[in-house]
Amino acid sequence: MRGPDAYPTVSGVAAAARMLTRRHPDLCRMRLAGESRAGRPLWLLQVGHGSRHVLVVAGPHPDEQVGGATALWLAEQAVWDRQRVADADLTWDILLCLDPDGAVLNETGPAGPRPAAVHYRHAYRPAAAEQPEWAGSFRVPGDELPETSALLAVIDELRPVLQCSLHGTDVGGSWVQLTEDIPGLSEPFGKYAAELEIPVQTGTYDAIYWPTAGPGVFVMPPPGSQERFASEPENAKGSTWSRPHRHGGSTVLVEVPMWASRKVADPAPHPDPAQAVTVLAARLRKEGAGAATALERTLPLLGDDLTGPQGALLRGVEQAVGAVTGLADDYEGLAVTSPVPLTMAHIAALDIAARRIPLRATGMLLRLLDQRRLADDPDSEGGRVRARLERRLEAGTRDLVFGMDAKWVPVGDQAELQARTVLAAVELLP
Repeated sequence: MRGPDAYPTVSGVAAAARMLTRRHPDLCRMRLAGESRAGRPLWLLQVGHGSRHVLVVAGPHPDEQVGGATALWLAEQAVWDRQRVADADLTWDILLCLDPDGAVLNETGPAGPRPAAVHYRHAYRPAAAEQPEWAGSFRVPGDELPETSALLAVIDELRPVLQCSLHGTDVGGSWVQLTEDIPGLSEPFGKYAAELEIPVQTGTYDAIYWPTAGPGVFVMPPPGSQERFASEPENAKGSTWSRPHRHGGSTVLVEVPMWASRKVADPAPHPDPAQAVTVLAARLRKEGAGAATALERTLPLLGDDLTGPQGALLRGVEQAVGAVTGLADDYEGLAVTSPVPLTMAHIAALDIAARRIPLRATGMLLRLLDQRRLADDPDSEGGRVRARLERRLEAGTRDLVFGMDAKWVPVGDQAELQARTVLAAVELLP
């Protein structure tokens, strides 16, 4: 069994939701919203009978595992506070996991506190075009992933006043991204984060081009403005985040960390940001080159039959390795011109991102070797590649966690901050 400080499994979340509907059939119901690419169910739990819908999307990124716990927290809170839900004319519509295929691939490792090397050793991060939220940035209408189609259909059916996307980060702090401003959200968000001793991330890699609406709260730029680094082709306007706007709604994303670092909350100006980002770019190129070499050595060992989970892992590696050069160019561009004055928090966030990408590639390569059982003999080519990857992963994660002075955040605290921030956003809706 999974302990109290552990992420629930996809099947565990569905079972808990089903039990909630059995205990409270007057208020709760579950239905199938669609199926994943592998045929897994996409369950929608609904709590309440109001005409105003709040859509919660858990598991948009499979390596960000807190969403299932948060989804159950919100559902149980709605049941407990049913009169308030009724008075607000609300229905909570909770998609329990948007990418169950990917989430299951992340359930091979420990569910709770573990060394960062073990986390990356078991993590799976899909290529961007295979992430249901982002896939619309790459695919033409009518060619959506089944998970994307299911979510879009739910949005068009329910016309939510707010969509709440539950995300997580491996190392850093907590922050919020909004497709439209929700005035006043930064105050309760900051209060809840302080109570749980989770740093508010004031400088982010993800939202460096987004205007701020308070510490750790970022609002999507207006149409025509740059929203991401030039090397990143995905965009929020082509994602599922923007769909509620068709119906007068908007989207809030809440990010919470697995390991918290106070460095991402430091608003002080960096003394030499140009030099700092140049150094980060150089290290990113070096680590990326090492990952590319490892991929080149691993590919001949894998054979041609790379379907299902193995193919997904390989595409994830190729995406991570292929992103390095362009991202390093973007970092070097910040040395010349930056959308914001770079603070200590920004540099810490950029540092984390530069370390994270090669670590993801390394961990997924090791999983490919494991699945093919090509590294059992330490004297074989597979054994030598595996040993080198293990050393790189151990050293890289040690540098990341120690360099950021990062501390594990209990899963319950991660979920509580995420859930309370969602509740605050709903309370502030007009």
